[in-house]
Amino acid sequence: MEEIPLWYSLAVFFVLGACVGSFYNVIVYRMPRGISLVNPPSHCPLCKKHIPLYYNLPIIGWIILRGKSACCKQPISIIYPIGESLCGLLGALALYAATGFTTNFTAPVQSLEVWADALALFWLLLGIYPVSAVDFKYKLIPDSISVGGIVAGLIISFIPGGMTPVESIVGAVAAGGGLYLLGWVATKVLNKAAMGFGDVKLLAGFGALMGVSRAVEVLVVASILGILIMVPYAKIAEKRAAKKAAQNKASQNKDTPEEDEGAGQIPFGPFLAVAAPIMYLWGDALKELYLKFVVGE
Repeated sequence: MEEIPLWYSLAVFFVLGACVGSFYNVIVYRMPRGISLVNPPSHCPLCKKHIPLYYNLPIIGWIILRGKSACCKQPISIIYPIGESLCGLLGALALYAATGFTTNFTAPVQSLEVWADALALFWLLLGIYPVSAVDFKYKLIPDSISVGGIVAGLIISFIPGGMTPVESIVGAVAAGGGLYLLGWVATKVLNKAAMGFGDVKLLAGFGALMGVSRAVEVLVVASILGILIMVPYAKIAEKRAAKKAAQNKASQNKDTPEEDEGAGQIPFGPFLAVAAPIMYLWGDALKELYLKFVVGE
């Protein structure tokens, strides 16, 4: 049997990533609106007509239709092919990163450990898109990503060379349970909800994919990223709110509705999603840098 070169495998991962990206587009649109992911089948959101399968081909379908729906000729947002293309690139990147960014594109991928890493990274990298898109806007994390991560981690753990099924199960329970306990304590101390259950399930999925210790590192890095972004964002939001209040007072507009308390909040899920593939790839290197330049070991 002829061995499959890396460049061909990268192309396959790109196509798979684009297909997953197309499904994620469905999740981003339907889930926050409470629409089933499978029923009704794919249809035009404007005129409700069924969309044939050949028009649903990732990226290609949008190009064939020239950015307009076949039924009512209304514009189709370019966000759809962009999201599919991005997921395709992330899919190929998952395999390429698992090989250690090799420059030999004609050699086949023979190591089972590399394939296990590639599949785990495929899930982690592509998960950034739906988690960020849905959580930023609706403060929700799709169960298909969080709970799906637990299932994916368990399945991948049966591939020799990576984590064992026992390590995957322990990682999911310990990571998710630990974050749930932390959120429960913080809620009691602050007397308000401090952690969403979606974040707990998402970290449990990461624990299943990369183990307990790495999942804890993801939580730490995500917290640091969150602080670096949330602190200046909170100050900007505070200034904008003060300016708007001053304008309302000056115009004596008493009919202006108060803003939603959570409108200026940034969800934690996207930070977890971004930190996960970073720590999966470079966790050991970052830990060494920390010990060397911060701890001094």
